[in-house]
Amino acid sequence: MPLIEMREALRQALDEEMTRDERVFIMGEEVAEYNGAYKVTKGMLDKWGPKRVIDTPIAELGFAGIGIGAAMTGLRPVVEFMSFNFSFVGCDQIISNAAKMYYMSGNRFSVPIVFRGPNGAAAQVSSQHSHCVEAMYANLPGLIIIAPSNPYDAKGLLKSAIRNNNPVLFLENELSYGDKMEIPEGEYLVPIGKARVVTEGDHITLVAHSRMVNVCKKVVEEMAQRGIRVELIDLRTIKPLDITTVANSVRKTNHVVLVEEGHIFSGICAEVGFEIMQHCFDFLDAPIMRVCQRETPMPYSVALERETMPTINRITNAILESLCLSP
Repeated sequence: MPLIEMREALRQALDEEMTRDERVFIMGEEVAEYNGAYKVTKGMLDKWGPKRVIDTPIAELGFAGIGIGAAMTGLRPVVEFMSFNFSFVGCDQIISNAAKMYYMSGNRFSVPIVFRGPNGAAAQVSSQHSHCVEAMYANLPGLIIIAPSNPYDAKGLLKSAIRNNNPVLFLENELSYGDKMEIPEGEYLVPIGKARVVTEGDHITLVAHSRMVNVCKKVVEEMAQRGIRVELIDLRTIKPLDITTVANSVRKTNHVVLVEEGHIFSGICAEVGFEIMQHCFDFLDAPIMRVCQRETPMPYSVALERETMPTINRITNAILESLCLSP
């Protein structure tokens, strides 16, 4: 199988879906002439032309609304935010129209739209370009939220998202676009709402999503050297949440650590932790542990940025504390 970067896997998904369905089109800032800020749409303008790969002004509220209107009238737009931080400018359209239109119209208008782009922190992009938006949008009924951790899942999930008849937020990560992985040639889909067991273990469950899954893989390797078998679960889809896979693992291991790049208060880990307690209370042998971004805006300094984010050391310490072992 070919070794493919995350950005190329996403491009393949877009290209295959545009080939399969003429209603699919791409719009956003610099997606056409500039080939995308992170080169996900490289070469797409030359292949598909300006009617299906559309550069927009720097006006997120405007082009988010245009995309929603297009979806309501039968098209299937893929709207790229150069950064999901910029979705805050257009969030009234996402919240008030995309998420609610099917309900408000009495099921007469579906909104088959995908909003995609980089989410979370990159390297030294500071406070206003480092938000993790999943917890904010997950509070809203009507939105599907996907956060892939690898190229294989990114391609299969993006194709599933484009085919879905509901609005989808597809959260990538800027630091993951260059990640490489062997993926099959040809078409495949990854189902929405299904978590993946990355590594199997019976001592403790480790749950993460997006880029934090790759950080957790290193933790799993370090723990294995100490004889600790960690079961790592990649949520893949934030909403709908596959609590069944998580709960089955916790019932087996009786210990759990939750990892999230976002902030700890009202975060995804808070929801997952509550649902674990609801489904697995009698199986827990230790309190649920959370490792999240510290409660501070993202600093610009490399050293402070590293201190703010979940690290291998912080995750390792949480595992050892849960298992009542010394560092």
